[in-house]
Amino acid sequence: MERILPYVHVFLFSLFFICFPQILQLQASLEYTRPPPRSIKITPHLGSDSDPQQVHVSVVGRDHARVSWITDSKKAPSIVDYGKISGKYEASATGEHELYHYFFYSSGKIHHVKIGPLKPSTTYYYRCGGTGQEFSFKTPPTTFPIEFAIVGDLGQTEWTASTLAHIGEAGYDVLLLPGDLSYADTQQPLWDSFGRLVQPYASRRPWMVTQGNHEVETLPIFVHKAFKAYNARWRMPFEESGSSSNLYYSFNVAGVHIIMLGSYTDFDVASDQYKWLQADLAMVDRGRTPWLVVLLHAPWYNTNTAHEGEGESMRKAMEGLLYQARVDVVFAGHVHAYERFTRVYNNDTNQCGPVYVTIGDGGNREGLALTFKDPSSNLSLFREASFGHGRLRVFNQTHALWSWHRNNDTESIVADQVWLESLSVSSVCMDPSTSANDEL
Repeated sequence: MERILPYVHVFLFSLFFICFPQILQLQASLEYTRPPPRSIKITPHLGSDSDPQQVHVSVVGRDHARVSWITDSKKAPSIVDYGKISGKYEASATGEHELYHYFFYSSGKIHHVKIGPLKPSTTYYYRCGGTGQEFSFKTPPTTFPIEFAIVGDLGQTEWTASTLAHIGEAGYDVLLLPGDLSYADTQQPLWDSFGRLVQPYASRRPWMVTQGNHEVETLPIFVHKAFKAYNARWRMPFEESGSSSNLYYSFNVAGVHIIMLGSYTDFDVASDQYKWLQADLAMVDRGRTPWLVVLLHAPWYNTNTAHEGEGESMRKAMEGLLYQARVDVVFAGHVHAYERFTRVYNNDTNQCGPVYVTIGDGGNREGLALTFKDPSSNLSLFREASFGHGRLRVFNQTHALWSWHRNNDTESIVADQVWLESLSVSSVCMDPSTSANDEL
């Protein structure tokens, strides 16, 4: 009974969305009819208080990983045993833990343990807390090729479960999530449910995330500190990248430098985030990491009426930095639809600007953003309001294949696909005289 009580208000909240779903407008192509939204999927914990739950792995540096999990027991140790043979653990690491309170909610013991050094492209078996279930995960490669699964605004509906199943069907090395994870929206048990829902995937491959608006969770008068649950549960390698905040950071994997930005923390030219981004970009070596990818939540380019213009102030502040650095691709979420733009800078086509992609269609409870502006902008090359996920397969220093996979319930359909060429090999864009003439 004690396990059920915390979810009573979650059930009532879910019931509202079941009784009053968004009315889906028919913008479907002839071969695909968009089904209606589905209900929130609550994932309970069926183990003991000391059993690890909500296990997920993240990248830390070139050859380390962080294993994070939660136990209801406050006495469970923050220890990870690991090795390359199932049941035979040749190494052990001890980490740290934290807890947080949110009104009447008290979190379980949140464990974070850094393990390594680890070999690339290798499956490691590990055990959290010294006893219990064995997990395994595969480390990403240090050389090309490498594949990223990219999904935004995930949530925890039945559509989310379908999207995750599609992602898990095909191999990938790292998952990137540009904000809006659990859609807990102050209902803290939903954070726990989300962690359990994604555990079968996030415990087997590194998940790298940044925050969205649904992670803010402040309440006037009562809760002033933003991102309390997000920062406690999803610790990313910000310190290793010289950042002072878990809300923005960077990391290298294979030959790709990935930057995670925070749409909901200060980003103006006087902010810590701006100064950090400027310094981080200055240190990028395109010889070692020829691909440069950025993720953020609120899109800078968007032809959907949903959230129109919400990323504009951040674009004005930071777009020049990304352009001068010759960023290859910028992925965003927030808008619950898929849209791919041409290479853009300052609201115009530019062969040296990034390709902008909106991928906020993971399966959230709010439904799809169905209304695109008509006529469309000449900058927008493909747009569709459907649930799905993306794949970025980086084959070598010069070429990558981007594909968007529409979530058609029982199967994943490739609805959009394009080859990308890294700007690092562009004689025009990497010409020092061209960079000198760029205007911020």
